[in-house]
Amino acid sequence: MSTPNKVCKDDASKSDVCVMSDVTDMLQQLSTADNEDSMSVCANCGKEGSDVTNSCNKCNQVKYCNAACKKKHRHKHKKHCEEYVRLAAENAAELHDIELFKQPPSQHGDCPICFIQLPALDSGRRYKTCCGKVICSGCTYAPVYDNQGNKLDIIKQNECAFCRAVAPKTNEEMIKREKIRVEANDAKAIYNQGIYYSDGIDGYPQDYVKALELYHRAAELGCANAYCSIGYAYDTGRRALEVDKKKANHYFELGAMKGSAMARYNLGIKEMNAGNVDRALKHYMIAVRSGHNNSLQTIQQLYSNGHATKDDYTKALQLYQDYLGEIKSKQRDEAAAADDQYCYY
Repeated sequence: MSTPNKVCKDDASKSDVCVMSDVTDMLQQLSTADNEDSMSVCANCGKEGSDVTNSCNKCNQVKYCNAACKKKHRHKHKKHCEEYVRLAAENAAELHDIELFKQPPSQHGDCPICFIQLPALDSGRRYKTCCGKVICSGCTYAPVYDNQGNKLDIIKQNECAFCRAVAPKTNEEMIKREKIRVEANDAKAIYNQGIYYSDGIDGYPQDYVKALELYHRAAELGCANAYCSIGYAYDTGRRALEVDKKKANHYFELGAMKGSAMARYNLGIKEMNAGNVDRALKHYMIAVRSGHNNSLQTIQQLYSNGHATKDDYTKALQLYQDYLGEIKSKQRDEAAAADDQYCYY
């Protein structure tokens, strides 16, 4: 087998691209090792024709004219078949990791008023059931102006900074607005309703089945944290589900790739528990860049315990500073200084 001509510049280890090139080249060579026309010629007897359709069940790389030829050729093909399947699995795993460890976009997006990235911290943003917008703490706190240029204090007037609708005065009115947003296929509203059903709060009966249904619906509409909640349900056996770690990991990965820092953090914990420190650090670093403070603290603890290097901790601090640089604003600082509920980092 020839050596792939891809050159890696990293002396310590091959990059993902280099590894993928190696595996892809080997798969290509194996796929043509038996016969250039292996998909139209019986690999056992050499018969050609349209009736050569009985392929290998495992690798699907060779075909036979009948089951008898497949059985006769099995011992000759076995080694080639196992190697191809192994490399195909390795190739799939590498492709999956490349996608898994990409830095995802912020799941919260930008504030629709100031157009600055929304903070990861819940107290730094507000979801509005009147218009379905998520508004940063700075714009929620700051005064707005009416059509005549008169200054309105949205704290006193209790109006939405985006659509100017007056906040609901009763829990019933809030639930009514949320249901309207759910009917409008608002992913955030659907996810919130799933939480209400799961916990049996805000006038909703506790219904785990309904909660999971809503989580799945919200996830399909793009809510990354909904995947995390589904993963948590399988991981703990809550919400009327049996524990299924494999499914839990699957949904955590989906959530992480969509931008859920909590899902990413959970993956880091799982990798640490499995002894995969390098993979855990990769997850924590991505979560830190997304503004997940717990991941930063975890890396600090790993550094203190000797499980992470000084460079790892320094990189994490730099990533968190990059995140803060993207979300900070004078208006948000003023809101946080005036009221703790508007703290955004």
